[in-house]
Amino acid sequence: MSTKDNHSFTPIHPHQHNLVRSLNLLDIVMVGIAAMIGGAIFVLTGPAIGLAGSAVIIAFIINAIITLFTAMGYAELGSALPEAGGGYLWVREGLPRPNAFFSGWMSWLAHIIAGSLYAVGFGSFFASFLQSTGILSIDSLFGIIPIDKLFAVIAVAIFAFVNIRGTSETGKIGTVVTMFQLVAIVSIIVAGLWTMANNPSWPANFSDFMPMGLGGLAAAMGLTFIAFEGYEVIVQSGEEVKNPKRNIPRAIFISLALVVLMYCLVAFVSIGAIFPDAAPAWQFIGLNGELGISKAAELFMPYGFFVVLIGGIVSTLAALNATTFSSARVAFAMGRHYNLPHKLSEIHPKFKTPFMAVLLSTLIMAIMAYALPLEAIAQASAVIFLLLFTQVNASVIKIRRMYGNTLDYGFRTPFFPIIPVTGIVLMMGLALYLLVIAPFSWLITVLWALVGFAVYRILTFTKEIANYCPIVTTEGNLSRKDFRILIPYTADDPDRLIKYAIRIAREKDAEINIVRTITIPHQTPLSAGVAFIDSARNAFEPLRDLLNKENVVYHFLLRVSHDTTEAILSTIAEQKINLLIGDYEYIRASNKLQNLITCDYLAIRARRDDALLAVEREEFYKIQQSLGIRKNMVILYDDGDNSDEILRVTDYFANSGNFNLIVVALNRNTKMINEKKTEFNNTAERKEYKSDYLARKEYFKQAGVDFNEIYVSGEIEKDAMQFGKLLLESVLVYNPDLIITESSLGKYSLLSKSKFANLLIYQVRCPVIIVKDVAFPLIHFSMRIVKQITGRLNPLYLTKLTRRHNAK
Repeated sequence: MSTKDNHSFTPIHPHQHNLVRSLNLLDIVMVGIAAMIGGAIFVLTGPAIGLAGSAVIIAFIINAIITLFTAMGYAELGSALPEAGGGYLWVREGLPRPNAFFSGWMSWLAHIIAGSLYAVGFGSFFASFLQSTGILSIDSLFGIIPIDKLFAVIAVAIFAFVNIRGTSETGKIGTVVTMFQLVAIVSIIVAGLWTMANNPSWPANFSDFMPMGLGGLAAAMGLTFIAFEGYEVIVQSGEEVKNPKRNIPRAIFISLALVVLMYCLVAFVSIGAIFPDAAPAWQFIGLNGELGISKAAELFMPYGFFVVLIGGIVSTLAALNATTFSSARVAFAMGRHYNLPHKLSEIHPKFKTPFMAVLLSTLIMAIMAYALPLEAIAQASAVIFLLLFTQVNASVIKIRRMYGNTLDYGFRTPFFPIIPVTGIVLMMGLALYLLVIAPFSWLITVLWALVGFAVYRILTFTKEIANYCPIVTTEGNLSRKDFRILIPYTADDPDRLIKYAIRIAREKDAEINIVRTITIPHQTPLSAGVAFIDSARNAFEPLRDLLNKENVVYHFLLRVSHDTTEAILSTIAEQKINLLIGDYEYIRASNKLQNLITCDYLAIRARRDDALLAVEREEFYKIQQSLGIRKNMVILYDDGDNSDEILRVTDYFANSGNFNLIVVALNRNTKMINEKKTEFNNTAERKEYKSDYLARKEYFKQAGVDFNEIYVSGEIEKDAMQFGKLLLESVLVYNPDLIITESSLGKYSLLSKSKFANLLIYQVRCPVIIVKDVAFPLIHFSMRIVKQITGRLNPLYLTKLTRRHNAK
C-alpha cells in the first residue's frame, strides 16, 4: 500500500462523461433570480404582510442576512469545485459515508417537489388567466382531467424538451423568461412609486410599523425564508459555467442582492401605494392572503390584477425551468458516482446534455404535479433544503481543512470557521422551528430518508464500491465476529501492526481484517490491477501463518483503486469495521482519512524493538511474572473527547502482571495551580472542578495505578513548544516502554504536521499509540452534560483495570 496521500482534488474521472461550459454570467444570474423569485414574490408576500405588517421588509432583510452565511459557503465551494451536483458533490468530498448519498437523495427530491409546485402554480395561473379573459370556459377536459393539472404537465414536458435540447438553449430561454418576469415586477414597483409620489399621505400607511409585534415578524421570516435559497440552483450548473471561479460567486451575490431588493420594493409599494377605506393597507393585503399583492396592484395601476397574474405565469415558468435544470444535474452527478443508476450519467451524443437524468426527473415531476396534493408535501422541501445547507456548511469546514491552499478559490469565506459554524446553527434552528409549526414536513422527510437508506444499502452502496475500489480476491475464515479490526497492509513491514491487532482481538474476541490496495493511475482502467493478484497473495503468506498460529479469525482483502484512502474508507463501510489500526505516518499524512473515517482508530508509531512484539507468547508472560519484571505503560490523559476511548485501549493492553500503569493527567484548575495545592480542602472546592475528572482519579487510585498530575497554566498552554516540553519531560521521567495518548492535548493535535507533534512523538524511544474516537462532537458534548447533571460516571473500563491490578 502506498503511503502517499494525494491532497489535490480531482473530482472528474477521466473516463466519465463531462458537460460543456456554455453558460455565461448573465445566464446563471437569471437562473438564480428565477429560482429565488418563482411565484413566491406574488403568492407569499401578501400572507407575510398580513403576519408582520410593514415590518415584512425587515423580515426580508434579516432572512437575507441569515442566508448570506450559507451563500458564502456555496460561493467558496462553487468557485473551487465547479462540478455538476453542487452541494451533493461537496458533501461527498467533505463528509463521511453515507452523507453524500443522503444529501443527493434529499436534494433531488426537494428540487423535483419545487418544480412540481411551480408547474402546478403555472397551471393554476394560466387557467385563471384564460378563464378571466373568456378564452376558456371549462374546468376539466372530458370531465375527467383538471385543466390546470393538464397545463402543469404540458409545461413540464416543454421544459424537459428544452433542457434536453441544449444547455445554451436552456440558458437563453431561461434568460428571456426571467427578463419578462423582471419587467412585470419592475412595472409594479414603478407604478407603485409613481402613485406614492403623487400622494403625500403615503407615510401614514407605515405609522404602525410592526402591528403584530416580534412574533409576527418571526412568523413572516419563517414563511418566506426558503424563497431566498435559490442560489443552490446556480452551483448545480457549475460544470457548464464559463470561468466558474469568477462567475459562480458573482452570480450568487448578484442574484441574492437583486432578489432581496425586489422583495422589499414590492412589499413597500404594495403597502404604501394603496389607501383602502375599510382597513389599514397592511391588513387589507393580509386579509386577501395569496391574492393580496394582486388586489393591491389593482388599486394603484391599470390592469394591475392581470399584470400580477401574467407575472405569476412568467415567474413560475422561469422557476420551473431552473428547477428542471438543477434536479437533472443532481441526478446526473449521483448517477456518475453510482449513487443512482449509472445510466443517468449518460450525455446526449448531439446536444451534450444529461438527457436520461432530465427524462427521469421530469417524469417524476409530472406525476407529482398531476397526482399528489403538493401543498402539504411542499413543506418537506424546506426541511430538506435546510438539512442540505447544514451539511454543506460542515463540508466547507472539512474541505478547507483537508485541502488547504491546494484548491484554487475564486472566493474564500471570511472569518473562517465562524461563518460556516453560524450557518449550521441557523439552518438547524430553522429546521427545528419547522418541526414545531409544520411537523408533517418532518414526517415526509423522515419517510423519504428511510426509503433512501433502503435504496443505498440494497442497491447503490455495493455498486459504488464495485466501480471505485473493487475486491479482486479475498481469503480467510468463513466465520465472522461482532467486533472487527482493520489493518491496511504495509509492504515494508507487514507484521509490525499485526501484533497490536492480535492483542486487541484476544481481549475483544474480535476478527482481524487486512486490506491491501493495488493503486492504479487515474488514467488507467482498474481492470489492470488483476495482474498483481498472484504477487499480492504471496505477500500474505507470513501473516497467514502468524494468524493461524495465534488462532485468530482473519480475512485478507485485495482491492484495486485509484485512491488508497478511498479503498480503506470503502472497506470500513462495507465490512462494518469497528477499529482501524494504522501506521502513524500514513494517518498523519492523510487529511482525507482523518476527516472521512467512520470508525475509531489507533495511529501507532511502532518500532522494530517494540516491547510488545516480544511479549506475545504465554510462555514469556510466565517468565516475566516469575522474575517480577514489568514494563511501564504511560497514559497521557487530558480528559477530552477521547477520554473514554483511551481507557478502553488501555484495558486492551493492560494484561495482568506485564505492565506498571502510570497515568499522566493534565490539570488546568487555576486555583490549585496558583495555590500549589494537590488536594481539595472541602466539598465546595471539589464541586468547582470537573466531576468526571475526580471520579476517574479515584478509580485510578483504587486500581493501584500511579496517578501524576501536571498543572498546566494558560500561559504554558499558549506556547506549543513550552507545552510540549512540559508533557515530554513528564512522560520520560517514567522511562516508558509504551505510551498511549489522546489524539489532542489541549488545543494541539498529535495527528497534524506540527512541531508540537514532532516533539512528543519523535523524541521518545518506545512505541506510541494515539487514540482517536470519531464520534460526532455533539455526542461527546451531550454525554458530558448528562454526566455533569447526574454526577455519575460509567466505570466499566476502570472497573476492569481495578480487577486486573487488585489481582496482582
